[in-house]
Amino acid sequence: MIDRIKTRKLKVGNVFVGGDSRISVQSMTNTDTRNIEKTVEQIKKLELAGCDIIRCAVPDVEACDALKSITSQISIPLVADIHFDYNLALGSIKNGVSALRINPGNIGSIERVKLVAEAARDKGIPIRIGVNSGSLEKEILTKYGKVCPEALVESALKHVEILESINYRDIAISIKSSNVMQMIESYRLISKKVDYPLHIGVTESGTSWRGTIKSSVGIGTLLCEGIGDTIRVSLTDDPIEEVKVGREILKSIGFLNEGIEFISCPTCGRTQIDMINIAKQVEERLSDSPKKIKVAVMGCAVNGPGEAREADIGIAGGKGEGLLFRKGKIIRKVAEKDLVEELMKEIELLENE
Repeated sequence: MIDRIKTRKLKVGNVFVGGDSRISVQSMTNTDTRNIEKTVEQIKKLELAGCDIIRCAVPDVEACDALKSITSQISIPLVADIHFDYNLALGSIKNGVSALRINPGNIGSIERVKLVAEAARDKGIPIRIGVNSGSLEKEILTKYGKVCPEALVESALKHVEILESINYRDIAISIKSSNVMQMIESYRLISKKVDYPLHIGVTESGTSWRGTIKSSVGIGTLLCEGIGDTIRVSLTDDPIEEVKVGREILKSIGFLNEGIEFISCPTCGRTQIDMINIAKQVEERLSDSPKKIKVAVMGCAVNGPGEAREADIGIAGGKGEGLLFRKGKIIRKVAEKDLVEELMKEIELLENE
């Protein structure tokens, strides 16, 4: 098991972040926050997909006012994403959010920051300082001459110092970059300088295909080094895909022990069934299953029987047919055209036991 770097523990609504808490998965709505019905609908879908904490953009007073109704209709904590206007932060606190995401340096004077921090403290609301490579302060860019890990960390620490100067320490930090190696090194540096919980992710990582790869490398590397308390996979796609990828990253490293563990072989010249299509069908049909079982879909007799025997349920392909295994024992031989349906029937029986 990976030894995580110990950080402070924060309470975000009904979810703990940091310390010995499990690593939570976050996402952000892409609906117009002012559209209460659509925003609530999306958040509920995200919750069903396994999202632990949701963030909403709050660009104006109307969006801020909508938060009161939104938070009353959802179960997971909501983080208000605020830029520039400290009044929106104050309004979001009044309207029931569980946390704020701000840059203390861009919402005005120290007096305004103090007002926000005091209001947050009164409600037990933590603040996430969000720094990314596209919004560094001019003086820091001038100092380093370019965006680099040292510049990102200095910016984050500058914002931390603002909050610490007014004795506010319910802080989480994110330092995001679209450059994977820059992101990794930034978090390595900041983890040595503070003990605040870290929210990790590769920002603007791209579409589902590229973004999944970049996020898996960046987030996965840091988690394997014990760095990270909560994650978001940022994809140009349905936010539900962000949650699915995030949860799969955690499962693959051993930080999440629930849901289907699915394994399938890459196929080769020995495969004599439509392995790719069968595997895709099975994976899709099991995508929403909450049951913790291991399912193996293997293409031939070389690795198939061994892997299938180790799984709770599995297939080992033959010529136009396959053997169905359950907990190491052959159940029966099944024609290729019936493999998916028969496997699903056995999984249903297994889930009901």
